[in-house]
Order: sequence, then C-alpha cells, then structure tokens
Amino acid sequence: MSALAAVLAVLTVGVLTYSARAVPILFLADRTMPRPVERALRYVGPAVISALVVTLIADGDGRAGVELVECIALAVAVGVTVATRNLIAALVAGMGALWIALWLL
Repeated sequence: MSALAAVLAVLTVGVLTYSARAVPILFLADRTMPRPVERALRYVGPAVISALVVTLIADGDGRAGVELVECIALAVAVGVTVATRNLIAALVAGMGALWIALWLL
C-alpha cells in the first residue's frame, strides 16, 4: 500500500466515524427522546466502565491482570459511585486513588 493510499484510507475512516457520531447529534438535538430510550441511555456509562473493568481483570489468555493498586482504585470508585451516584465523581476519585496508591506502594 502506498503512502497516499494509506493517508486516504485514514481520512476516509475519520470522516465516516465523525459523520456517524455527528449526524445523530445534529438531527436529534431539538427532539425529545422517548422515555424508554432515555432510561436505557442512562446505563451506557456504567456499562462501558464495567466492560473496561472486566477486560482489565481477565486478559485474552484468561490470566488475572489486576494488581493491589488497581483493586484499591476500584474499591474507591465503587464507594464513591454508591455514595454519590455520579459517574464523573467516581472516575475522578478512582483515578486519584490509583495515582496515590501507585505513588505510595
């Protein structure tokens, strides 16, 4: 593959990806979503975080990939999530706990 073909492929994929994300935002911005859709979208953030945690816990070979500092950060994030019901606060607290644990341990 030539350099020009590679650049064109990357640009094409970028435009398609951007369009796929921008079109729903542009066309649905002034409309109200049906109640079941709003209720389902509320769980997208926690589902994504859960998927990331599961892939962290077991890699492709099935071996455990979690260390003590990551367990500490996860426990803090879960605690903040239960206390505040705020995904952003949980992410900030979990990352802060991870960085502090890495620095201390």
